[in-house]
Amino acid sequence: MDQTGTISFETLIDKEIRDSFSISLWDAHVVETSTVLRITYNRIFLIRKGSGTLFIDDKTYPVVENEMFLLGKGQVFSFAVGTVVSGYELCFGDCFWEKTPASANNCKAVLFNNITANQHLPIPDFHEFSSLFQTLLLEYSSDDYPNKVDALAAYLKIIMIKTGNLNDSLIQAYDSHESQLYQQFMALVAERYQSMHDVSEFAALLNIPTRKLSDICKRNSDKGPKDIINSHIITEAKRALQFTTKPVKEIAFDLNFSTAEQFSHFFKKYTQFSPQLYRISFVKIGM
Repeated sequence: MDQTGTISFETLIDKEIRDSFSISLWDAHVVETSTVLRITYNRIFLIRKGSGTLFIDDKTYPVVENEMFLLGKGQVFSFAVGTVVSGYELCFGDCFWEKTPASANNCKAVLFNNITANQHLPIPDFHEFSSLFQTLLLEYSSDDYPNKVDALAAYLKIIMIKTGNLNDSLIQAYDSHESQLYQQFMALVAERYQSMHDVSEFAALLNIPTRKLSDICKRNSDKGPKDIINSHIITEAKRALQFTTKPVKEIAFDLNFSTAEQFSHFFKKYTQFSPQLYRISFVKIGM
């Protein structure tokens, strides 16, 4: 919403990145315009120090020091005008990630498949992470050579494993077959929630009974599989209402609802607002 009280929508999309990978250094970077960006590449912000505000979807985070933000593709973010950041911005696509070994892929899945649970991580040993990012930046900035992309993927593997080790629950997340099934479910939901809403469809893809999937989700997250699916749908609906001018009927169609009325009933059940009221009452991110 601008200062005249009019809601404005200007959401940019990630520009294509060569080899689906980039890293840059921000040295006391001052945000002069608050650009809302919907990302198609996974992102890591490693913040050495800073001040201001970072908005991710409908959440607000103060920018301070010795911290990391993880953003998954599809999320929407912006920094408030006047925010000052020193640190690193690391971007990578899933096609780049496929070059990393399986052990790192496990860490990436744990961290990014349930991105909101790992959105913000304090960094106890910041120097270690800063050194890793600095080394990766130097490699990225060097002249091209055969297999350079594989070398970058190897450095990213180390960063992802170290990030997973920040949290004991992340370290242990792949210790059992049940946990692996849970992570596979989370990955499927992130990929297919717009077209698939039924728990039974996901259970069939995993080749397990619906009841077993429910038990696995309860033990790993204290949430049922339907709640997890619906959470993804609501998040995407909020993004569409906040950052696009699509009619509610079109948003409902995009999310595989039969009618706008069915979508509106679903949205109000989880947010206490109708889609129209939510859109009208939303104050544009960054203002």
